[in-house]
Amino acid sequence: MLDDIALFVHIAQHRGLSATAEMLKVPAATVTRRLQKLETTLGCRLIHRSARKFELTAEGDAYYQAYAGLVKQFEETARDLSSDVHQLHGKLKVMAPTNISIGLLQPMWSAFIGAYPDIQLELMLNNQVEDLLSSQVDIALRIGPQIDSQLYQKRLGSVATILLAAPDYLEQQGRPEVLEDLNHHRLITVSNLPVWKLQKIKTKASATVNPIAATSVNDIRLASQLARDGLGISLLPVSEVKEELQQGRLEQVLAPWCGPERDILAVWPSGRLLSAKARCLRDFMQQHIQKESILQGRMMVI
Repeated sequence: MLDDIALFVHIAQHRGLSATAEMLKVPAATVTRRLQKLETTLGCRLIHRSARKFELTAEGDAYYQAYAGLVKQFEETARDLSSDVHQLHGKLKVMAPTNISIGLLQPMWSAFIGAYPDIQLELMLNNQVEDLLSSQVDIALRIGPQIDSQLYQKRLGSVATILLAAPDYLEQQGRPEVLEDLNHHRLITVSNLPVWKLQKIKTKASATVNPIAATSVNDIRLASQLARDGLGISLLPVSEVKEELQQGRLEQVLAPWCGPERDILAVWPSGRLLSAKARCLRDFMQQHIQKESILQGRMMVI
């Protein structure tokens, strides 16, 4: 019966029995017989019989809406399991965060393109969380907790977050010694981290700070630039400020207090089998990210 359901979906999509027979390379009589068999099983007509135009019955339209997506998913899975699809060539549509992709992970993208020249990488950078199915994305790289239960995910690493300020700012305003001192400092916040949940890794002590922002932005890169310019203290991912820390343009404050680790995840739609190309990229990303200690939640040694 599953084959007959798939046949009906193709009939509806090609708007005719003859066109479907031609597409499937089977006799038109076979298509007609199998459609009639399905209608008999269901006890209703699915298609209006007319020589002038093709039209689904109300029952046929409801049946199509119920099964078209499942048939598409079934056929995509079958293709993904075929030997042709397992070859590493063709288009691969990927979504990833902007800041880390053009920063710390830029060499990873270059290395992947160089290693797999037959894969046509379509990389879309976006800091917003977009629907992968509607965007027809094969796989995405995301940072932070995911609330969409319709996604499979694989953890690749994590990024520590720490409190930072420029040396000039600390010289002028003083260095905070305890968390309460933050109440007397200019704070730069990022909109997706409105509350600072801090912890001490070794002792497991925790604290929550509700920062009163002197400046609030919706972009981590801009927040780090404002901190570099000496405009306040900010809670930022270590991956975003690696060079600034190494060069002394930013300093950690209130250590050993730090913010939450943010997971780095490969995600893809549930119910969809990953293609060989997407699995290849997922594994490549994991290998690259595991080599970067800063992307395994570890603090930098300056």
